[in-house]
Parts: sequence; C-alpha cells; structure tokens
Amino acid sequence: MSFVSIARLQTRAHLTLSAAIRPIIDLSGALLAAALLGLLLEWPTHVGLAQERPGDVQRVQTIGFTVADVDREARFFTNVMQFEKISDFRLVGGEYGKLQGVFNASMRIIHLRLGEQTIELTQSLSPPAARAMPVPSYSNDRWFQHMAIVVRDMDAAYKILQDNNVQQVSAHPITIPPSNPGAAGIKALKFHDPEHHDLELIYFPSGKGDASWHKQSNRLFLGIDHTAMTVAGSESGVAFYRDLLGLKVGTVTLNTGTTQEVLDGLFNDTCLVTAMLPPSAPPHIEFLDYKTPPGGRPLPSNTKANDLWHWQPTLVTRDIAALAERLRKAGAQFITPDVVGIPQDAQAQLGFKRALMVRDPTGHALRLVEE
Repeated sequence: MSFVSIARLQTRAHLTLSAAIRPIIDLSGALLAAALLGLLLEWPTHVGLAQERPGDVQRVQTIGFTVADVDREARFFTNVMQFEKISDFRLVGGEYGKLQGVFNASMRIIHLRLGEQTIELTQSLSPPAARAMPVPSYSNDRWFQHMAIVVRDMDAAYKILQDNNVQQVSAHPITIPPSNPGAAGIKALKFHDPEHHDLELIYFPSGKGDASWHKQSNRLFLGIDHTAMTVAGSESGVAFYRDLLGLKVGTVTLNTGTTQEVLDGLFNDTCLVTAMLPPSAPPHIEFLDYKTPPGGRPLPSNTKANDLWHWQPTLVTRDIAALAERLRKAGAQFITPDVVGIPQDAQAQLGFKRALMVRDPTGHALRLVEE
C-alpha cells in the first residue's frame, strides 16, 4: 500500500495525518502502511463532529499534578523556568474532597502561569501524599504523563537546566531529522522536576507548531503546548476523547529510531503520537502509544488524587450535565459520583463552579468543569 492510498484513507476517516508518517529508521514501508491502515480502519468515519454537541469540551483550562512539597515545586518552576505565581490557597474537605475522590481532604494549591497557560500544583495535607513516583519510571509505563514547555531557544534553555543541575531523561536535546518531514526541525528534551514528575522542553522551527509560538517575544520560556500521556491504545483513546468529549484528531506521527530512543531514554523505541485538539488551543492533549519496547506497566487501578503520579488536566465544557450524561451512558469510569457544585467562596480560586472527575480508558484522570 502506497502512502498516496493511505492519504486517501485518512481523508475518509477525518484524520489530519502528517505527510511524515514514516519511520526515522528500521521500519519497512509495507509494515508501516499495514499498521496505519489497520489503525485508520479502527477509527470510524461517522464521527466528524462538524457541529458542536451540548457538553463538548472547549479548551484545557489548567494542567495539574500532585506534589509532596508545593513550595519546593513552585520555587523550581518560578526560579528555573520563569513561571509566575498567580495564586496560593487552601481547600478543606467538603465538596472539593468529594470531587477529588479523597476522604477528609485538606489541600494546598498553587497556580502558576507561563505565557497564556496555567498549571496547578496540589499538595495533599490531609491525608498526606500517599505514594511516591515509582522509580524507575519509563515513558511507556501507563501512568506516564508530562507537559511540554515551549522555548524560544533550545540551547539557552538547556544551559539553564544544566546550570541548575536538573535531572534529565534525554541525554541531550534532540532534533527530529528530515526523514520525518511533518516534525522535522523540532527540538526536544525530556527531564524531571525535583519530585520526578516528567517534563519536556520543545522548540518549534518556522512552520511547525501553533502560530502563537512564533510571535515576537523576549521571553525564553513561552508557554505550555500540550500534556502528553501514555495510552493503552490509540483507538480506545480516540473513541473516548473524540466521540465522547468532542476533541478532534490532529497530527499523527510514528516516531522511532535513534532520535526517539535518546529523547525517551528507551531502547528499541517506537511510539505512535496522536494530537487531540479542543476548539481553543494551546494547550492540547497528546497520546503516546508505545508499540515497542514491550513491558510498559499499567496505571495502578487504586490510584488516588494524593498519589504523586496523579495528573489532572482540567477541561472546560459549557454544559457539564450533558457531558456527564453522555459519559455515563457510555460506561465511563467516574471518580466523582455525580457533578459537584463548588462553594461560592472557592469558585474564584479554582476558576469553575461545577465539576466532575472521570478516568479515560487507560486510567488517566480528567477534571471536567463548567465555569
């Protein structure tokens, strides 16, 4: 099967596949074509979602994760990567604990902004942080999630990480080669924060990435492009995020070879990467579907919001009741039994008035909110 015929299939399947769906090295064209053909046929063509439905997700409001020491983490992001602290508050028990699925909850939350995007750091004071990040952790483990921080100059940003003795996943920044035209020239480096949460620096050359990353700026660290999560399967991920939440499939690439191995710190690394786009982005959500190496571990089924591998992207909808009903009919896993109303005094701090937490097919937590 030629790449021309694959392109015809992608149009019928409402996919925006990069012209660069080729391996960097070591995958035959026939094998790749067969794999992509199977994937495309698994993704039904009837869900173009040209019209918005009640409850469809509009944007990613924040990207959040649980930390053991919120002051230490905030210092790292503000001192090393130029984030700005915009709020620092506490929430105790009641509706917020119910939302998070944590009994007797007392939490301290710090919001940090970089450019136009906001991240949320949450320290569980009661009950205290339950379990630390597994060490070692790898990007093909299904609890893996990171956020990608866009930089204007990769060399300058990398020097700052080195000057601050930041732990790296990638031995050095990589540049995606011309053999992958859809992503060629993009530079990336994966690393850890002080508590071993995974992060990525990413640089977009001209013609790549969102147009907002190419505006004139004197800042080195520009904003958050996406949060990426390892998934059990791209097909089930698309069925959930597109068909239920209303996101659209963006660029799909197959990344493999030496460059990808260095980036992820994984030998024999082949990863199918799928962008899932809300109407308003950045940031967006990205799937990492590792075909090799085998052995990625599942996300623990008893994961709680006070475990340090817990992430929670906050997705905004105009009608959370309609979205909750659609998810319930589809058999989605609910962390919160039903939509929770946020007390008036906490609405301004959190940025929403009604909310619900669910898990996607892999087990990643999502906080769905109505502002």
